[in-house]
Amino acid sequence: MIHKLADVQSENIGTNTYIWQFCVILKEAIIGNNCNINASVLIENDVKIGNNVTVKSGVQIWDGITLEDNVFIGPNVTFTNDFLPRSKQYPSEFLKTVVKKGSSIGANSTIVGGITIGDYAMIGAGSVVTKNIGMQELWYGNPARHQGYVCRCGQKCNKELICDECKGK
Repeated sequence: MIHKLADVQSENIGTNTYIWQFCVILKEAIIGNNCNINASVLIENDVKIGNNVTVKSGVQIWDGITLEDNVFIGPNVTFTNDFLPRSKQYPSEFLKTVVKKGSSIGANSTIVGGITIGDYAMIGAGSVVTKNIGMQELWYGNPARHQGYVCRCGQKCNKELICDECKGK
């Protein structure tokens, strides 16, 4: 479903994906199945979004960003893709940022370009992420720092990556 007030130029949109009002999606963007792209989201050309991804309102996903399957992007998350931005000066290639499967990024976080956020990692709201994040790591703060681990189900867990809630199933 594409809302009538969205500007969707891409034909690379999977089935059962919802795109809400005031979104702009450029021609070469790729968006998978069963995604929910909330209102007021901008998605540039060199962007790949997997299946079952949720992007909340007010997010811009710039060239060079990949969101793998089952990723959650909270409202007003900010991505960057250029370390030395200048008006009307473009790098030969934008920085590549990868958010691996099952990861969650909390509202109003800033993700500096060129990093990888590992599988099932969790970034707390308002964090400024400047480094790679490992699998199932919990990071938050400004700058974001490693604060522990989360299970695949999203609960805090031990270093063996198993929580009391689901026992790592």
